[in-house]
Amino acid sequence: MTRLKVRQTRSGIGRKQNQRETLRSLGLKRIGHVVVKEDRPEIRGMLATVPHLVAVEEVD
Repeated sequence: MTRLKVRQTRSGIGRKQNQRETLRSLGLKRIGHVVVKEDRPEIRGMLATVPHLVAVEEVD
């Protein structure tokens, strides 16, 4: 299964509560922090909530 490398590029400060919670649920804590997640519909939905705060890259 494909994996997604997710990097937080912008801060969650001043954003809506659900966007801040989504960042935390993804495991992102600060700008520049990177996590690798499985490519699943649940994760894609979370990423669709915060596309302006993260950068996503597919990893094999």
